[in-house]
Amino acid sequence: MPQPRPEFLQGLERSCGEVRRDRIVSAPAVPGIERIEAQFEGNFFEPHRHDTYAIGVTLSGIQSFRYRGRREYSRPGRIIVLHPDEIHDGAAATDDGLRYRMLYIEPTLVRQGLSRRTAPLPFVESPVLDDPHFRSALLSALGDLEDGLDELSVVDIVNRIALGLSRHARPGASATGPASLKRMTLVRDYLHDNSARTVRSEELEQVAGLDRYAISRQFRELFGTSPHRFLVMRRLDRARRLITEGLPLADIAAAVGFADQSHLTRHFKKCFGITPGLWARVTAGPQSQGA
Repeated sequence: MPQPRPEFLQGLERSCGEVRRDRIVSAPAVPGIERIEAQFEGNFFEPHRHDTYAIGVTLSGIQSFRYRGRREYSRPGRIIVLHPDEIHDGAAATDDGLRYRMLYIEPTLVRQGLSRRTAPLPFVESPVLDDPHFRSALLSALGDLEDGLDELSVVDIVNRIALGLSRHARPGASATGPASLKRMTLVRDYLHDNSARTVRSEELEQVAGLDRYAISRQFRELFGTSPHRFLVMRRLDRARRLITEGLPLADIAAAVGFADQSHLTRHFKKCFGITPGLWARVTAGPQSQGA
């Protein structure tokens, strides 16, 4: 006899249309936030790392991933929290396959949602949580991937996500002060605006008024990754959008700042766990939108 559908799944089935295997459906773009639904069988994502928080909900199947030296498992309704720059993979632990929704949120937004902007980024020790309030906050962002999020919704989601992370986070060391936050924000914006070309340390020193080692240290403290990784990820974000538009990989590599197609492919696989070709296949079709 079929089991009743869990209450937290109500309303999630309709928004992605007909089910098919091995797919990634992306919601309309929102600055600083990416939302997807993934469905696949077996081992799908090879070890990789993002420069964002990856926070999601397992919808069906058993989600398996290696994270911080341990094999972790998430069942339907559980929350997954992966931190910036932490290596992980992704697989379905059973033959039934796996389906989940994930929200990728830039540390900058998480920091804006904290009660103290200069507080340490929240670090959650356990990557799998059972928290109905936190899940409700996530599903308010992940409930309908076909529609965008308006500004008021984004503010509410950011605050609720930051609160959920803070509630489960271990105490952290004191972060840098307001002056450092201002300088590192200038560095981040400069990297974002110049991501398609080589940026030299001397440029960042002029932007921040600090030496390159202080910049590297403070940038990671405030944003959870290095300036170089941030620059590379902005190139790859643009590359993903161009891949979904069907452009040749060689042209994409040149457009976003990589030396050639093989250079793009190596970085893409390292950062997303799949090749550009597989990304194009699993995001193709009427159900998928630009990431």
